Amino acid sequence: MRNNEIQDLVKLVAKSGVSEISLETEKVKLTIKNENGIVKGKRTGLTEQDFQSIPVQQVMQPVVEYAVPVPAATAEAPVAAENENDDSKYVTIKSPMIGTAYARPSPDKDLFVNVGDEIKPGDVICIVEAMKLFNEIEAEVSGKIVKVLFDDQSPVEYDQELFLVDPS
Repeated sequence: MRNNEIQDLVKLVAKSGVSEISLETEKVKLTIKNENGIVKGKRTGLTEQDFQSIPVQQVMQPVVEYAVPVPAATAEAPVAAENENDDSKYVTIKSPMIGTAYARPSPDKDLFVNVGDEIKPGDVICIVEAMKLFNEIEAEVSGKIVKVLFDDQSPVEYDQELFLVDPS
């Protein structure tokens, strides 16, 4: 759906007196709400320019929400749910900061750790770059790496899960 089409829907809601309009396709879910002639909510993915032609007194903050469609449930879903519950016996190593996570010391070197590797406290398991500083993330537990939960050279958030460890 193009921005001008979304803008036309916002205008329609603002002028028609309709309280809410929702549109859902395979790729986009769009919800626009109007309360007493004021279109309000939060803006996502649109610029100020997209709303310039709408009178300012009618626009507070247009509600434009996008959602990725959820795939239909499959027969494998119950099995996957059971496996996720098994993760409770593992220790999670989380990112202590926001930045870019690296699974190897440099592009031509081997990974710090692989699934199945034994680790002990003090072992460097990855690096998180924040503001041009490379911070070595050390293991605080001993055990075996069960799962790596991030992609090499990908952004990570504070407290994002990086590894699952089976404590031994």
